[in-house]
Amino acid sequence: MASPEAPLLPDPETELDQSLTTLEKFLGLLGFCQHTLLRATLSWLAFFLLAIALPLAEIELSRCSACEKLEIETFDLQILVSRAVVAAISLLCVSRNLRKYGIRKALFVDRCHGRMTEFRKQYIQRIRIFYYLLGSWFGVCFVLKTGREVARLVYLHNGSWWLSIILLIICLLSWSYSTLVFLSGCALFNLVGNLQIIHFENYGKVLENDLDVSLYIEEHMTLTFNLSKISHRFRIFLLLEFLIVTASQFVTLLQATENQGIINLINGGDFAVLSIVQLVGILLCLSAAAKISHRAQSLGSVASRWHALVTCNTNDGSGSGNVENGGNAEPHSSGSLSFNCSESDLESADYMPLPSNIHPTPSKSSYERRQAFVTYVQSNTGGFTIFGWIVDRMLINTVFFIELSLVFFVLGKTITVTVR
Repeated sequence: MASPEAPLLPDPETELDQSLTTLEKFLGLLGFCQHTLLRATLSWLAFFLLAIALPLAEIELSRCSACEKLEIETFDLQILVSRAVVAAISLLCVSRNLRKYGIRKALFVDRCHGRMTEFRKQYIQRIRIFYYLLGSWFGVCFVLKTGREVARLVYLHNGSWWLSIILLIICLLSWSYSTLVFLSGCALFNLVGNLQIIHFENYGKVLENDLDVSLYIEEHMTLTFNLSKISHRFRIFLLLEFLIVTASQFVTLLQATENQGIINLINGGDFAVLSIVQLVGILLCLSAAAKISHRAQSLGSVASRWHALVTCNTNDGSGSGNVENGGNAEPHSSGSLSFNCSESDLESADYMPLPSNIHPTPSKSSYERRQAFVTYVQSNTGGFTIFGWIVDRMLINTVFFIELSLVFFVLGKTITVTVR
């Protein structure tokens, strides 16, 4: 009697390809995949229609005399401009990267790294987290936006209910599109950072292998070079989004403090929803950038700990002979460490490939080679940079205190207390 065949397990590489294809289709629905002139034209026409034209029509049709009678000043136009600008920046920057590099290279999910099964599984898991983050935060903000619009509809209803409901649907449709475009761009950068964190966290396992020190240096050079490419591709996106969100928050603050009329949920609730959406997007970007920077900076301590453990486990007491669990006594050639430098700002002295004619000399002890490797890693910590500024906790704290000082300055100029 023939035994039943065991069920075939899904191929991780095929499953990863399916995940990337699904992600590309999802981004294509939002207009990010502009690989052809026709798709780019349709994408920007849809953006103009959904993010600008429909909201302007909704604002014009929803004007009512009740607002004037209740002395309620509306801020719909300012909110629309801020929402459309951050969405346009996200659409422009992300679509450029996808058009130029494709979904795999844009996410740095290349075939070389994809050969390892554990990497492929972690790639798929991080892509699922991308949907979870985007869906959860969008869902929370959508509930807040819907609640505000329903309250506004009930409070300022004037005329036909059918017209009011149609305007409500148009408002939510336009808001959902703009918010999804903005949050998708931020979540995609967060995904790129999380995918690179996989390789930084795996570097400690690489050091556990009995390899030559030159191979460890080659792997570290690959990590730092990819990190430099990520910084180059996303620095304009992060800088523009941060500046626009900061300007939007200050406009919100000025509108709220200088307004002499009534500010309540009806006219000021959209400011709260807009602020929450923009801060969520910025936090997704800054958290990913800070995580990458600190993972890169922690490699120095990882290499030092590895060097200390290997030195303590040497056979001889001098600490300069052969080792049991790391570093070969007789070095072997690691080959040429060549990379394809396609980034404009990476063709400088920041990236110096190791010449192919340099090989470890047998006269050097394994201890000295490991010490040189540790010194190299500690001297090349790197991190996610924006025009040379490393985005880490120190920079984020500095920016926070600068923003807080500006907020207090604006409050001091707009809010006064009269003492009688």
